[in-house]
Amino acid sequence: MVKITVEMVRNKAEHHDRLLAPLEEIALHQENIEKIEFIQDWCPKLKILLMQSNLIAKIENLNKLKHLTYLNLALNNIEVIENLERCESLEKLDLTLNFIGDIVSVESLICNYNLVNLYLTGNPCTDYDNYRDFVIGTLPQLSTLDGKDIERSDRIKGLQNLPVIRSDILFEQNIYKQQRKAQKLRLESNIQEKWENEYKHMDPEERNKIFWASKTEHAPEVRYEIERMRELKQKSYESETKPDEKKETRLFTSDGRPFNINQPKIDFKFSDEDSNSYILDLAVYKHLDTNLLDIEIQTNYIRVTIKGKIFQLHLPQEVDITNSTAQRSQITGHLVVKMPKANFILKKASTTKKYITQSPINETRVSGCGMEITQTREFLEIGSSDNVLDLTKMMSTKTPSYTDPRMSLIEKKPSSNFIDNPEVPDLI
Repeated sequence: MVKITVEMVRNKAEHHDRLLAPLEEIALHQENIEKIEFIQDWCPKLKILLMQSNLIAKIENLNKLKHLTYLNLALNNIEVIENLERCESLEKLDLTLNFIGDIVSVESLICNYNLVNLYLTGNPCTDYDNYRDFVIGTLPQLSTLDGKDIERSDRIKGLQNLPVIRSDILFEQNIYKQQRKAQKLRLESNIQEKWENEYKHMDPEERNKIFWASKTEHAPEVRYEIERMRELKQKSYESETKPDEKKETRLFTSDGRPFNINQPKIDFKFSDEDSNSYILDLAVYKHLDTNLLDIEIQTNYIRVTIKGKIFQLHLPQEVDITNSTAQRSQITGHLVVKMPKANFILKKASTTKKYITQSPINETRVSGCGMEITQTREFLEIGSSDNVLDLTKMMSTKTPSYTDPRMSLIEKKPSSNFIDNPEVPDLI
C-alpha cells in the first residue's frame, strides 16, 4: 500500500521551491495511492488536485479544501460519490472509469452550486435506463455531463420525470448491488485460492504468462491483483538488473589457476604467429578513453580492466613480463598486447679469463690561431692480477718481504739541453 508522504508532495511542488502551504495545483497520478489523506492539511490553498490512475476506493479527507475547483479521480476503485459537500468552489469533477453503481449517491453533490462539469463515463451506473435524465434532474447546476452539453429541453425533461425515473433507478441499483456483492465474494475467494495454491510454487515467468493470458472481470479486486502482479514483476526485474555489490568476482581457482573471464563481453583474438610471442588483440571501443584501461601482465595470465569490468585470459605458456608491450590503434581503437614467450634455457658460463689489453691512444689535432694543440685520451688499462697494487697493505707497519719497483725512488736526470743557472737557488 502506497501512502501519501510529505516528501512525495514536495517532489511534486518543485516549481514552488518545495513549499506546500502556497501550493495551488498538485498531480499525484499513477502513484498506486490507496487512500486520500493529509493533503487538506498540508495544502489548504489547493485549487487543482489530479489523482487519476491510482487505487483509491473512497473519496475522503477533502472537506477543508475550500478553494478546490477541479478534482480528477478517474481510473480508481471508487464505488460511491461522497464527502464533497464542503468543497464549495468545486466546478469540475472527473470520476471516469470507476465502479460507481450507487447512482443515487450523486445527490450528495446537490449543495455544490458551482459544479458545472461532471464525468461518469465508464461506470456501471451509466448502463442504467434513464441514467442521464436522472443526473440532469438531480443536479440542475450542471452545464455538461460526460462531455456533452445539457440542453434546456433535457433539463425540463429530467425535472418533470425525476420521481418516476428515481424509482426505476433505485430498482436497477439494487439489482447491481446484489450482483456486486456476489461478485466480490467470488473474486476474493478465487484470488486467495490462486495465490495460496496455484501461484505459490509456480515459476514467476510461467505465472505471469498464465495471468496475463487469462480473462478477468472488471472489478476493484481485479485491479488490486493486476497491480500486485506488476509490483512482483518490477521487483523481479530490479533484482535481475541490479548489480550485486557484495558478490566478488573469482579470478583464480582453489589451486591458483587463473580463470578465463570476459565481463565486458568484448571480442578478442589470441594468436602466436611468430612462435616466439603471444599476441592479444582486444576490440576495445573506439572512443573509449585510454585512461579507463588498466593492463596487468603476469607470467601465466593477462588481465585488462575496461571501465571496471575484467577481461582475464590464461596463457598456455609463461611469458616475459619485462619485454611485453601494449599499443592502442588510433584508427580502430583496438588494444594489441605482445608478450614474448619466456626462455628458461641456461647456458654454461665460460671459465676462460679475458683481459682487456692496452688500447691505443686516440690523438686529436686541432689547428688554428697559429698554433697546434694535441689532445690525448687514454683508456683504462686492465692487465693481469699479478701487477695489481694491493692497497689494503698501505697502512701496514710491517716491512714488506718484497720491493715493488713502482714504490722505489728513481733519480730523475736532467735533459741533455738543460743549462744550470747558478743564480737560481736550489729547491727545498
